[in-house]
Amino acid sequence: MKIGNLDIGNKLFLAPMAEVSDSPFRKIAKEHGAGLTFTQMINALGAIRSDFDTLRHLSFNRSEKPIGVQILGKDPGILGEAVKEISKSKPDLIDLNCGCPVEKVVCHNMGAALLDDPKRIGTIIHRMVDSSSGVPISIKVRLGKDKSRINIIDIAKSAESNGASLIFIHTRTRVDKYDSDPDWSWLRKVKESIKIPVVGNGSLFSPKDIKKMIDETGCDSAMIARGALGNPFIFDRFNHLMEKGVDPGEPGAETVRNVLLKHIKLLVAEYGELLSFDKSKKQSIWYFRTFAGINQFLDKVFTSSNIDGLVLIIEEHTKNILSGVYNHHSAEEINKKFKKKVLFWLADEYVENLG
Repeated sequence: MKIGNLDIGNKLFLAPMAEVSDSPFRKIAKEHGAGLTFTQMINALGAIRSDFDTLRHLSFNRSEKPIGVQILGKDPGILGEAVKEISKSKPDLIDLNCGCPVEKVVCHNMGAALLDDPKRIGTIIHRMVDSSSGVPISIKVRLGKDKSRINIIDIAKSAESNGASLIFIHTRTRVDKYDSDPDWSWLRKVKESIKIPVVGNGSLFSPKDIKKMIDETGCDSAMIARGALGNPFIFDRFNHLMEKGVDPGEPGAETVRNVLLKHIKLLVAEYGELLSFDKSKKQSIWYFRTFAGINQFLDKVFTSSNIDGLVLIIEEHTKNILSGVYNHHSAEEINKKFKKKVLFWLADEYVENLG
């Protein structure tokens, strides 16, 4: 699939996720076959004002390319100025967030609140394209405000006619948030209505599900969010499925341990031991959530007091899995909670410089 001059083939996108898709997370995803990753979402005003936290979230190494930046805002002028600043960093894609359903965002008429006004979305996209110095502009949306007001085709047409190069569609409405099943049927309807690439998103947790969505809807690719948490292997597995026709399957405990420990090392290098500790605990739970013994692992992780202690817990837990110490019933329940955004999820806390 081509985005401007960039061709990522059949590879998947890693979604921007607040307090998650930092540099260590992106590096691990890229090493495991992600086609394009995103920085954490940034606020347009923060980019203009050179806010410290915004600049920190925006920074990336050239080795991380191809990479995208997702921006949050509502005013065409402010978003245009923000895109001017962001384009100086030479990302491969700049995305407008029109899909975030969090009340802190929607109450300021940003994110999914913009879905009510396709014409305004078009005006914003036009201004962003004019300001981007050739960096492709995309848009991430939901289907509409609720099931009685699905207007995704109008939004898609408005985005395309105003210069968007790509559209990401989370196949739920704003009101649904993450509670209902995604409705893939709209991906085909949008694909038949516009010429720019259409990328599906929403509750994609396995290569089989991703391929099924693409085959059934004709969409060009998929964006993976929660499906990549503790699971960078999903990218390799999907790539292998597309190239060889076979999914190599879930990785074993030793592989998971090795990648997790590498992830933790990257976190420590990025943030230092103190600031990386809570992030490392969160990642540890995500990496091991599908294995037996997760409840015992949770208890030990939450009572750990430093990185070295956490590493010892990870090593011990891996040995216990391999030796069959645990039964298997607990992992299923924990994984259900994870998919419902119950387990150790902090992203909704992150909205800064609103206005």
